[in-house]
Amino acid sequence: MRINAALTSALVSSATLMGYAHAEEAEQPVDATSVAEKPTFTPTTLKAPFLEQFTDDWESRWTPSHAKKEDSKSEEDWAYVGTWAVEEPTVLKGMEGDKGLVVKDVAAHHAISAKFPKKIDNKGKTLVVQYEVKPQNSLVCGGAYMKLLQENKKLHAEEFSNTTPYVIMFGPDKCGGTNKVHFIFRHKNPKTGEYEEKHLKAPPTARTSKVTSVYTLIVKPDQTFEILIDGESVKEGSLLEDFTPAVNPEKEIDDPKDSKPADWVDEAKIADPEAKKPEDWDEEAPFEIVDEEATQPSDWLVDEPTSIPDPEAEKPEDWDDEEDGDWIAPTVPNPKCQEASGCGPWSPPMKKNPAYKGKWSAPLVDNPAYKGVWAPRKIANPKYFEDKTPSNFEPMGAIGFEIWTMQNDILFDNIYIGHSIEDAEQLRQETFDIKHPVELAEEEASKPKKKEEPAAPTGVTFSEDPITFVREKVDTFVTLAKQDPIYAVKTVPEVAGGLGALLLTMVLVIVGAISASSAAPAEAAKKGKAAATSAKEKTAEAVSSAADTAKGSATKRSTRSSAQ
Repeated sequence: MRINAALTSALVSSATLMGYAHAEEAEQPVDATSVAEKPTFTPTTLKAPFLEQFTDDWESRWTPSHAKKEDSKSEEDWAYVGTWAVEEPTVLKGMEGDKGLVVKDVAAHHAISAKFPKKIDNKGKTLVVQYEVKPQNSLVCGGAYMKLLQENKKLHAEEFSNTTPYVIMFGPDKCGGTNKVHFIFRHKNPKTGEYEEKHLKAPPTARTSKVTSVYTLIVKPDQTFEILIDGESVKEGSLLEDFTPAVNPEKEIDDPKDSKPADWVDEAKIADPEAKKPEDWDEEAPFEIVDEEATQPSDWLVDEPTSIPDPEAEKPEDWDDEEDGDWIAPTVPNPKCQEASGCGPWSPPMKKNPAYKGKWSAPLVDNPAYKGVWAPRKIANPKYFEDKTPSNFEPMGAIGFEIWTMQNDILFDNIYIGHSIEDAEQLRQETFDIKHPVELAEEEASKPKKKEEPAAPTGVTFSEDPITFVREKVDTFVTLAKQDPIYAVKTVPEVAGGLGALLLTMVLVIVGAISASSAAPAEAAKKGKAAATSAKEKTAEAVSSAADTAKGSATKRSTRSSAQ
């Protein structure tokens, strides 16, 4: 079968357009994060009093709680109905095979705990608490903190709940105006035996994004502490100075039995008893008076009203004068008044009265009977004590997560509780430091990409350089079509029209070629030639029309592009 010149031209033109598209696609860089192999989780060889990576035997260590949550502020007791699971992340996974403890339910109370192999006694030692938090649905309203529970008989006899005594509470909490990393420790009063919560002043801000964060608390025997997030120090201080209420009470307190004497004078100033109102003091003089020296501005329009009927207002079609009354156009500010100093009757302005003095009062003088500010006398504080080593916390026997959250899929992992800063740092390097960059890369790759802007036109016209002119139009069309085909057709209609004409030409030529193989070759050939000729003419007409359209719309599209 013979293919005529028109078909060849159409195919070449189509191939050229497709070539531009494939060339553009070939130039796009491949997203390395989508094809790069993720690191694989390998359990650590580090040892610690407690180290948890949620391997397959995790259920032998962790016990979900189904106790009742007691709430002194409410008559209701809430049950811990939230479920837990150990699984790999489903959002921004940075490491293959790395499982964590996951909160599975929204708007539910969750509680789970794990006993330590043996109690942790921190007396005279450095305490290091570190764990990872990954809020896979972001942290909008909920807690993600942990509790180190006090070692006692109750811990082993009852289910874990909010009433279980804890020693340290540490970790992020975000809801409403609250966004902080808790560090609270319970301190025992050596005189009364009562416990009191000590809250960190000005705690650091929690991380709330979907990527993993690692929180580290270090408490040293010199009573200093440090909080790190993602390995960077965000808060340092002293247990003796940076908590409220303070660990140690004041040595002296106000005597509760002391009271201010009835004759105590604590007014430092009094009105001068010898002062008298001057004879020329006019208390009735007004604050403002008319400015008699003011003159009417030369451009003041006395005869112009301040408002006029709206000249653009029209009487509604459904207005009935008999039922609705005479129609009156709404008023608008008189534009003439805006150009002048004012309109309507003029009157002089007011000014401050130089003779105004107001109500007379005697000046104040020092009170000769003043005794100073009264304060109760100080007495020794009967509850005073001095604990110089609050870092010697009560022995700890377990770890627990007891939280309420509006977001599910909060993941906890790689928990370290021990005494080695170096081991905690090594664990972070083996886990967080490896997967965190991968998570960040995936997060960046998942962000919506900006629409590619077509190359700026050179400004040549069709008559000056037809090839460059058409090439720019085709490039623009292909670039836009890859993002939004409809927008491409609207923006560059001449190229879309040209493609349509080429497609029509190809259909007509193929029909003509098929007709050429019929029983009447001579007649079919004649008709095929005529069809081809007609197709050529249509193609030429389409191209010419496209060029004319391009000339007329080039300025409009340039303006639109610049506006965008």
